Amino acid sequence: MSSHLKDKLFNKSMLHLVLVLLVSISLSGVELSAQEHGDSRWVSTWATSPSTVANSAADPATVEDQTLRLIVHTSVGGSSLRLRLSNTHGDRAMKIAAASVALHAEGASIRPGSSQSLRFGGQAEVIIPRGATVISDPIDFMVPELTNLAVSLYLPENSGFLTAHALANQTNYISESGNHVASVNLPIEAETTAWNLLTAIDVINSDSVSAIAMVGDSITDGWGSTDSGNQRWPNHFARRLFADSSTAKYAVLNAGISGNQVTTEGNSLFGQNLQARFERDVLALTGVTHMVLMEGINDIGMPSMAGGAPTSAVQIIAGYKQIIARAHARGIKIFGATLTPYEGAAYYTPAGELVRQEVNEFIRNGGTFDGVIDFDRAIQDPANPSRILPALTEDNLHPNDIGYKLMADSIDLNLFR
Repeated sequence: MSSHLKDKLFNKSMLHLVLVLLVSISLSGVELSAQEHGDSRWVSTWATSPSTVANSAADPATVEDQTLRLIVHTSVGGSSLRLRLSNTHGDRAMKIAAASVALHAEGASIRPGSSQSLRFGGQAEVIIPRGATVISDPIDFMVPELTNLAVSLYLPENSGFLTAHALANQTNYISESGNHVASVNLPIEAETTAWNLLTAIDVINSDSVSAIAMVGDSITDGWGSTDSGNQRWPNHFARRLFADSSTAKYAVLNAGISGNQVTTEGNSLFGQNLQARFERDVLALTGVTHMVLMEGINDIGMPSMAGGAPTSAVQIIAGYKQIIARAHARGIKIFGATLTPYEGAAYYTPAGELVRQEVNEFIRNGGTFDGVIDFDRAIQDPANPSRILPALTEDNLHPNDIGYKLMADSIDLNLFR
C-alpha cells in the first residue's frame, strides 16, 4: 500500500473519530442539560399562590411595554436557580420578552453587578399559554438564605388579565415604558402590592434540604404585618429554624391567600377554595415533605357578613380530611394548626365561636393530623380566651409583627427533627 493511500485512510479514520467524539460530546451535553431539571437537590426556596380569579370586577390593570420588578424573600440558599411563571388565570397567551434575577438593594433598585438574564428552552423570550406554567432554564446563581431577590419581567404586549397574588404585604414595581430588566434603578411608573406571574423560585441546595409548605389564609399570608418587612409568621419561623443548630434546615414556603376558605369562595380576590388550589399551590412545589394547615376562620366568619350562618364544623373537618388524604398520598406529613381567637373581629358571631371551638377540638384530639401546632393558645388573651391578646392585634383577627413572632416561637421544633 502506498504511503499516500495510507495517509488518506489515516486521515479518514481520524475524521471519523473526531466526528464520533463531537457527536458524543454533543449528546452528553444534551443529556446533562436534560438532567439539570431532574437533579434531586432542587427545592423551592420561595413560593406564592395565585389569588385573583379572572373576569372579576376587581381585575388589576393590564401592563404593556413595561417591566415588572417583583421583590421576594428566600428561605434556604443555593448555588443554582430557576423560577416558575404562571398564567393560570390569564385570558390570553402571555409573552415574556426578557427576564432577569438579581440581589435586591432597596426600593426598586438591585445590587450593581448581580443581575443575570434568564432563558426558557434556550431562548430569551417565552410565550406562556393561557392557563399554563413555564419553568426557566437553570442558571448558576449564588442565592443567599433569608435574603431579598428581585425578579424582573418585561412584557412587550398588552398583558390582559395578570395572574397574581394580590395582597403580598410587599411593595413591587411597574416600570415606565421599555425593557428595564437589567436596570439597576428601575424607572417607576407605579407601585403594586401584587406578585404578578411569579409563583415559585427553586434552588439547588447540596444539603439534601426539603420544604415545609405553610398553607392558610390571611394570617399565614401575613396580613397586618409590616409592609415589605418579611414579618409573616412563616418568615419568623424560617429565621428561628435556621438559628437552631440542632434542627435540620428546611425551605419554608408560604401558601397562604388572604380571605381564602377551605370549602367555598366568597370573593374573587380571595382565590379558589383550598380543595381546588391544593394541587397547584402545594403538591406541585419542589421538595415538599411537610406542611402546616391553618385555615377555616373565613369559612366560619364570612357567611355572617351576608347575614348567613357559619359553615359547619362538619363541613370544614370534611375538607381537612380530604387535604390530609391527598398530602399523605404524596408522603407529606401534615400538621394541623388551631384557629386563633377572633372575638371583636368584623365578622365574629357567638355561633361562629362555637364552630371554631369544635374545629379546634378536632385538630387537637381527632388523631388525623400527624401533629398539632396550637396557635390558639399561643396568642389568646388568658383573661378572655376567645380574643387575641390586645397587644398582639390591631383588628382582633390578624396578629401584628409581635403576634406573628409569638406564633412562630410557639411551634415545637421536634415536629421537624
